[in-house]
Amino acid sequence: MTWRKQYKEEQAWGILSSIDIRGCKKERITDEHVVRDFASALCKEIDMKAYGDPLVVHFGKGEVEGFSLVQLIETSLISGHFANESNRAFIDIFSCKYYEPEEAARFCLEYFQGEQYRLNVQLRK
Repeated sequence: MTWRKQYKEEQAWGILSSIDIRGCKKERITDEHVVRDFASALCKEIDMKAYGDPLVVHFGKGEVEGFSLVQLIETSLISGHFANESNRAFIDIFSCKYYEPEEAARFCLEYFQGEQYRLNVQLRK
């Protein structure tokens, strides 16, 4: 069964995709402008409307150091954390408007030029 069909049949209130990406290009995840532009590009890709500008902050030490991103969207939010040391990205997309999780995951992988991703999807009811 497709996610879209399940979303409709179960009358889900929303959909959450957690996307873990390994092997990201360091120059992509450590560049504030790239991370900031990602929010807009992802919104366009999954047909969501951003609510204000994204919040992008660099903090942490060691294995957790990197940028964190929060982008409110009219139907909920997108968040992400980018780990400099391990070249990994952790992105969550939650929306009460349906989008295709696999398409979003592939877009994120390509955007950060990663090697592989793991996708977990949960319908919120």
